[in-house]
Amino acid sequence: MSFTQSRAPRALVRIAHASLCVATLCGPFQHALAGTSPGAPFTLITNWYAQAEHGGFYEAQAEGLYTQVGLDVTVRMGGPQVNSTQLLAAGQAQCVISDDISTMSARAHGVPMQLVATSFQHDPTVLIAHTDVPDIKALRTRTILASSAAFSSWWPWTKVKLGFSDQQVRPYTFNIQPFMAGQNVAQQGYLTSEPFALTQAGAKFKVFALSDAGYPPYGNAIACRKDVIEQHPDQLAAFLKASMQGWKDYLANPAAGDAVIRKENPDMSQAQLDYAVKALKASGLVTGGDAKTQGIGVITAERVKASWTMAVDNGLVDPKTVPLDQLYTTRFIDRSPVLP
Repeated sequence: MSFTQSRAPRALVRIAHASLCVATLCGPFQHALAGTSPGAPFTLITNWYAQAEHGGFYEAQAEGLYTQVGLDVTVRMGGPQVNSTQLLAAGQAQCVISDDISTMSARAHGVPMQLVATSFQHDPTVLIAHTDVPDIKALRTRTILASSAAFSSWWPWTKVKLGFSDQQVRPYTFNIQPFMAGQNVAQQGYLTSEPFALTQAGAKFKVFALSDAGYPPYGNAIACRKDVIEQHPDQLAAFLKASMQGWKDYLANPAAGDAVIRKENPDMSQAQLDYAVKALKASGLVTGGDAKTQGIGVITAERVKASWTMAVDNGLVDPKTVPLDQLYTTRFIDRSPVLP
């Protein structure tokens, strides 16, 4: 995630005629409109301060895509002091940006939420090493800086699949200086963030994506309250449709979305945004994998099952408490795909 931390003006206008549509939205969006009230309030809480990793949602705001489908969407920034799951459970948001394992954990604690789509086809978590490291498995001989959250997500997987051990871990404090100072040190990172900071500092390094080594979860997935799914399916379908069009447009031309991001998060530099967008494009996080043929934001039963099985096998979730079939639904994101 980024080291740093306006909603665009929203006219409460519902498109009633095809002639008023943006050309790329007319056909699919007319289908998504059914049952959606003009200006229906809808809140998404992100998982960090406003950044390019949320660009599709801010782009959809900037272009008015949400108002065009009858929604008054608030994109609320997350951050280290924001417990989005608690806020979701309290009814302060319809959906949150989560991830596979966090959603499993929330369900295990009684929060009725389900995965409905994703932003990224793979988790953007990476391990960053010095240039003498030949491959990711060679990191088993290095000190690895990892956050406390890693122990309830990707770290148990690395022990099973890559042969890592708890003895080699030291705390990661979201500061690149320990890595810079220690030739035997590797650290966790986010594909679109820490590599930028290291590049700015003049460091030489290698980046190993966990997903390339087989780590199965999605990244920046979208999880929503069960009552929203059941009682307002057309609003949810419209929100997802507009958001995925926002992602497509953001990657094509991020200027409008970036302006909203920088207004929401003045500490975000344009250089960081430019780097992150370039990384999103090069990695195929948004448009690669299954999204290439099935649409941006797609989640599949096979991939969710792989994440769930991994979590069960690593002791992160009890299959009796969190049954696989209650963890997700694909019926919204499959409804009107936005192809890259």
